[in-house]
Amino acid sequence: FQLLSKPIFFRQNSERRSFKLPDIRKLSRDGTGSPSKISPPSTPSSPDDTFFSLGDPQNGKRRRKIPKLVLKINAIYEARRGKKRVKRLSQSTESNSGKVTDENSESDSDTEEKLKAHSQRLVHVKSRLKQTPRYQTLERDLIEYQERQLFEYFVVVSLHKKQAGAAYVPEVTQQFPLKLERSFKFMREAEDQLKAIPQFCFPDAKDWAPIHQFASETFSFVLTGEDGSRRFGYCRRLLPSGKGKRLPEVYCIVSRLGCFNLFSKILDEVEKRRGISPALVQPLMRSVMEAPFPALGRTITVKNFLPGSGTEVIELRRPLDSRLEHVDFESLFTSLSVRHLSRVFASLLLERRVIFIADKLSTLSKCCHAMVALLYPFTWQHTYIPVLPPSMIDIVCSPTPFLIGLLSSSLPRLKELPVEEVLVVDLVNNRFLRQMEDEDSILPRKLQAALEHILEQRNELASDKEEGPVNGKQETSPLNEVVSEAFVRFFVEIVGHYSLFLTPTEREERTLQREAFRKSVSSKSLRHFLEVFMETQMFGGFIQERELRKQGVRGLFEVRAQEYLETLPSGEQSGVNRFLKGLGSKMKFLHKK
Repeated sequence: FQLLSKPIFFRQNSERRSFKLPDIRKLSRDGTGSPSKISPPSTPSSPDDTFFSLGDPQNGKRRRKIPKLVLKINAIYEARRGKKRVKRLSQSTESNSGKVTDENSESDSDTEEKLKAHSQRLVHVKSRLKQTPRYQTLERDLIEYQERQLFEYFVVVSLHKKQAGAAYVPEVTQQFPLKLERSFKFMREAEDQLKAIPQFCFPDAKDWAPIHQFASETFSFVLTGEDGSRRFGYCRRLLPSGKGKRLPEVYCIVSRLGCFNLFSKILDEVEKRRGISPALVQPLMRSVMEAPFPALGRTITVKNFLPGSGTEVIELRRPLDSRLEHVDFESLFTSLSVRHLSRVFASLLLERRVIFIADKLSTLSKCCHAMVALLYPFTWQHTYIPVLPPSMIDIVCSPTPFLIGLLSSSLPRLKELPVEEVLVVDLVNNRFLRQMEDEDSILPRKLQAALEHILEQRNELASDKEEGPVNGKQETSPLNEVVSEAFVRFFVEIVGHYSLFLTPTEREERTLQREAFRKSVSSKSLRHFLEVFMETQMFGGFIQERELRKQGVRGLFEVRAQEYLETLPSGEQSGVNRFLKGLGSKMKFLHKK
């Protein structure tokens, strides 16, 4: 095979023939010295794939101003963990022994109990990775987006009694399109989902009785396919027009696009037409299905005839960043204390099994969606069911990771099942019903303290926030921005330096120098955490999409990571420089051979 004589990751000085770390301010977001102007793909692959601009100093453009809120959050982290972030690696980093002299370890020594707990976590995560080695990547998503329509199918679910005196049972009474003209695999999955969807539309079916009035409500659920892909169910529960007592119906749109507001607008039109005549609903959904799939930030128009109004033009816009679009962090903080929240967060980072218990569908749905949103820029790769129908409760016996929501009425049945190694969270009473007992020692202690401090001060920070959205792209609530930025900074502190360790291969791809990446941080507790976290599927998917994407991944995290790298003093980069110099020399030697 051939190796590049001059890897693009390095910049060689022709006079002294030594390698230097490229000027971080001139790096692209993916960590390579690629041109600053990159054309975005015509169909971006993820709602998180938002395009931000930091400016290009080479062209004299004005640099992007860091919001005051972000500066406050950064200051809290710096005060808690100190200014030393990337440690000096001794010359032995370049040797084959891999030994590292740690000049900046934390003062607290590792007890035997801590080391034992760390080893157990590492073994546990590695064993789980062998069970489910697949993970979702944006490369696969990109292909799927190019093939898909705005939604896959639309159903109406109603309640019926199979016999007198029995409880109501939800059933699909209408479906569009009637025939699923896709591959056999898709049809088989769709048929299985169509059988399950009624349970998700009416998980509380046994509690219903005919009523005179009912204010329509909107909610959503998530279906996870065999390959880990997800479909979102956007639902509108409403009472059909008529006289006397009636049972509600649920109108459900199933799509792979996570964009709550867009589908909520479609459901508004569905409800309006349903109020006139049920026959007007299907022509509307046909027009929506035939509409082109919208790119990020683009608006599409749907024309549909409405009696009495003529042809109506409906505008549907896909936002630039829908990551926090239907996330309600307030519900999460109402249900859980900051300390309990951080423990649940830590458990999810190690891809453990977590069950939420609540007495309302809305509470389960909102809290599950909020917890998943906190993992950005990582993606939960495993089973995710915000509201699990009682008939499917046996799923909690699965040995693989999951995040599942259960109504309180299912708690007695849950206690009877042989569920092991699970965190059961009572959202009604802010307590853990079952736990692993080590949840408070998973995260690096200084970063956990900083994160919890910010979350405790969230309302004050939200009220002090300057006007305008922090990310410059989409209006979100001040609380959502504070919480989002706090967790993004947490991940920047942990993996924000990853781009410095993405090096090119002979196939013009990039690969992460894993050990050098992990050992470059000064905190011993952070290195221990990374050793475990780097074995998770979340981390695997995060790195793989950055290794595969030639143009790099762009989003809020990359912006904050870039800002973080620009603040590193040159002295802190010496260890990285030595590593890169050694690696460059080895590649040059191999090339000569």
